Amino acid sequence: MTGRLNSAQPYALGLYRIVVGLLFLCHGAASLFGILGGASGTDGGTVETGAWPGWYAAVIQLVGGGLVLLGLGTRIAAFVAAGSMAYAYFKVHQPMALWPMENGGEASAMFCWALVLLVFTGSGAFGLDRLFAKRTTQERKPASEPVAV
Repeated sequence: MTGRLNSAQPYALGLYRIVVGLLFLCHGAASLFGILGGASGTDGGTVETGAWPGWYAAVIQLVGGGLVLLGLGTRIAAFVAAGSMAYAYFKVHQPMALWPMENGGEASAMFCWALVLLVFTGSGAFGLDRLFAKRTTQERKPASEPVAV
């Protein structure tokens, strides 16, 4: 049983990355474009362009979520995105109350830790990172020596 689970690990990790990236991207799209219910606290509206920190967080969510979703530069994108969520939790939510359930910071905390996991695990299966890694490895292989007759 353990062998089967271990062999499925890259696929489970790839699906996990896709879901986390999609949900993170949706948060950014909602805040920037007013879709999917809009930015939180705006009754379906958007964050003001250039407003600190909301607009910048939304851009990181949109771009970082898209990169994580595609599995392109996953570790770097997840690192930046996790940092933005740590900032959101400690600067925006935590000053209101200690626990995430009290301060509305559950999403920030969960996204932060979900993205930190991807920093350490990478993209798993289905990611563009793997596709490009295979391509560059094949390009670096020297041509086989011709057989002398």
